[in-house]
Amino acid sequence: SPFWILSIPSEDIARNLMKRTVCAKSIFELWGHGKSPEELYSSLKNYPVDKMVPFLHSDSTYKIKIHTFNKTLTQEEKVKRIDALEFLPFEGKVNLKKPQHIFSILEDYGLDPNCIPENPHNIYFGRWIADGQRELIESYSVKKRHFIGNTSMDAGLSFIMANHGKVKENDIVFDPFVGTGGLLIASAHFGAYVYGTDIDYNTVHGLGKASRKNQKWRGPDENIRANLRQYGLEKYYLDVLVSDASKPSWRKGTYFDAVITDQSHVPVSLSYHLSDMFFDLLNFAAETLVLGGRLVYWLPVYTPEYTEEMVPWHPCLKLISNCEQKLSSHTSRRLITMEKVKEFE
Repeated sequence: SPFWILSIPSEDIARNLMKRTVCAKSIFELWGHGKSPEELYSSLKNYPVDKMVPFLHSDSTYKIKIHTFNKTLTQEEKVKRIDALEFLPFEGKVNLKKPQHIFSILEDYGLDPNCIPENPHNIYFGRWIADGQRELIESYSVKKRHFIGNTSMDAGLSFIMANHGKVKENDIVFDPFVGTGGLLIASAHFGAYVYGTDIDYNTVHGLGKASRKNQKWRGPDENIRANLRQYGLEKYYLDVLVSDASKPSWRKGTYFDAVITDQSHVPVSLSYHLSDMFFDLLNFAAETLVLGGRLVYWLPVYTPEYTEEMVPWHPCLKLISNCEQKLSSHTSRRLITMEKVKEFE
């Protein structure tokens, strides 16, 4: 189901959650729920009146919206559903343009567009609290980005990774396989200072053949810094360097609040295996992250042979989450998030 029922300690926490997420469309305070209109109305009649009253008093304005998933209702059907709620103690005035409070009926008709049921599986009624950040996926779309490559990270996934890394204002975020800097952009959006390295000289300097159709060579200002400038985030750009991540050139110390990377596009050789890359990456994160800092990366897997024991580990890092993105019937990649819980020795 596209609808989740969550237990959240406060409305402020719910609002803060929606300020970050690109996965959720909206969040509501649930007043009633049922598998039929009759069940919904019964549930609403049992909701404590004292919790309703602050939003329904005579000095307030409101409107009621209808949201359906996997089905389109006529205007007549929508009006009928709204009229059926007349038993609720609404005392305020309807204001369709700028209401103080918005209430919603949410109807779930399943996930199969080829088999839409006559009646919804579930119906919810609640007070709207906040919208998520879904528009960021469009406004930061790779299609509109100044500088891209064949492996530029999708905007939605970039923001998910930044959230997994708990990126916040004034953090320092590092990407050791920076590519065209898509992950840096998402972190900079949340106010973090960003830095990266890559072994590919042409990518770091914005040289060579273009990845766009009908464009042979990259332009004079196609680079990571220009991408951050495009979104008004240039002040968060520290630098990018040409560097081999398997041969770190750092002095010992903790520099980063998060290491967020996509190393799945990096070529390996007979002498340097994928397992070597993960060993180096975890070791690097354990050494350079601050205590409580996070490492977020992708682990490519062959699904039929995958087990959780295959996830790389390090004594200084604790596994926080392991999320699958399916690529085909036999392949997937897993978004691994780890947190530094012990000082590197």
